[in-house]
Amino acid sequence: MIKMPLVSIIIPCYNAARFLEETLESVFKQTLNDWEIIIIDDGSTDDTASLIRAFGSRVKAEFTFNKGASAARNRGTQLAQGRFIQYLDADDLLRVDALEKRVNALVNSGADVAYSDWHKLEEGEDGKFNLGNVVARQIEDVHDDPQIAIFTDFWAPPAALLYHRRIVEAIGSWNESLPIIQDARFLLDAALVGGKFVYVPGVQADYRVHKTATSLSRRQPDRFVKDCFDNACQVEEIWKANGSITPQRRVALEKVYGQIARFYFEHNRLKFYEVLARIRNLNPNYLPDGPKSLRILAKWFGYEQAEAIALNFRRFKYFVRQLTH
Repeated sequence: MIKMPLVSIIIPCYNAARFLEETLESVFKQTLNDWEIIIIDDGSTDDTASLIRAFGSRVKAEFTFNKGASAARNRGTQLAQGRFIQYLDADDLLRVDALEKRVNALVNSGADVAYSDWHKLEEGEDGKFNLGNVVARQIEDVHDDPQIAIFTDFWAPPAALLYHRRIVEAIGSWNESLPIIQDARFLLDAALVGGKFVYVPGVQADYRVHKTATSLSRRQPDRFVKDCFDNACQVEEIWKANGSITPQRRVALEKVYGQIARFYFEHNRLKFYEVLARIRNLNPNYLPDGPKSLRILAKWFGYEQAEAIALNFRRFKYFVRQLTH
């Protein structure tokens, strides 16, 4: 009888030759050694494939056409045999006792997702990564309702999360319609299907923060905001389908839609009115929750006029800065 691994570690790769070896070494050094590594090379054009093959039987690998990280994770999940699923980006690292502590937490608590603190590795101008801030926050610090917390302000990278197989199966798949915020949505999906979360204190992951030039969400903010809007629309429909939207969830939707509306007022006025329609359908008397000055302006002049005043003020400040530098 073939013994199934306890943890399946799924690593999607795209042109990750610079980082992959260090990432794999962080797995090989784990105090818990009952695991399998599944690597899905998502059509890399650098030396990633050769590097993967050099590890031989220590890893399981498939090589596919470029379909995106979510598709790669979905394929890795199909191949996984473990009781627990650890998604790990090809440039991030696990601390030596991460798997052992998270597995123990899930087993002892009966929870579906274990999450830990994590350390930022920030890329400098020289291309080297230096230790940045530690992120140590619990979901309850944001909101008592995990769905609201994760939908609005709580986020952790895949390296800081361990999923029980049952919750992964309940979710079904990674959402391939959200190419930029897919990791945030997968964690939210765990909450949307009723998952229970357990906090495991201590830093157990290192997350690389790339320079602006290599960060997709920063390099293409319009695509990032589109993902956020599509996600908010999907979440609103899910909440509606599962019963009425509670007052707290309505406020959460207003908050997220409001942040999106601010971006679109400056960059895409047609999309702004699409978002505004969503907001006013939730609350015809909507006022932004912040900044304070915008909320005051909205009370005095109406929301749209307040956004126009705020935008002109921001442009004026930028103009003055350009003159004085």
